[in-house]
Amino acid sequence: MRILSALLIALLAACSQTAHKAENTAGPSARQTSLLPLVIRSAKGEHRFDVEVALNPGDQERGLMFRKSLAADSGMLFPMEPPRTASFWMKDTLIPLDMLFIHTDGTIAFIKAMTQPYSREPVSAGVPVAAVLELAGGRAAELGIREGDRVRWGNCAVPGTRPDEAWDRLDFCPAP
Repeated sequence: MRILSALLIALLAACSQTAHKAENTAGPSARQTSLLPLVIRSAKGEHRFDVEVALNPGDQERGLMFRKSLAADSGMLFPMEPPRTASFWMKDTLIPLDMLFIHTDGTIAFIKAMTQPYSREPVSAGVPVAAVLELAGGRAAELGIREGDRVRWGNCAVPGTRPDEAWDRLDFCPAP
């Protein structure tokens, strides 16, 4: 009986560790199947990213927490509908990020570069924004992205990249 109990406890412990690890290291394919194209136009030209979109409150709260890495041309977009003053922190975020706060006219209002992992200090542009974009830490500087540069996403960034009709509502096409 002791052997059976020990085996059952070991099996339960192994299953719970596997489930916890899978939840904490979930990448884009585990959360959503389609990535949204996003383009930033800076003085150095245009650069395309393929980003995850945090649409619901749960995704927005979780963001990029527990990720061990983030590809150079990926990120996560947090649309704000209606536009609002957004505040973010780095609780349970393992990697540094660049946070780009985007005005409703598509210009970058504020960039907080290389945010510190695990920090609970709020980061905000202090003004209402249409979205916040999180990129790998240091990527904005590497590409010469600055406040005032222009951002667009969805079919407005790369026409004809519509994975399905549900993504149409995410198109962001500010006037140039």
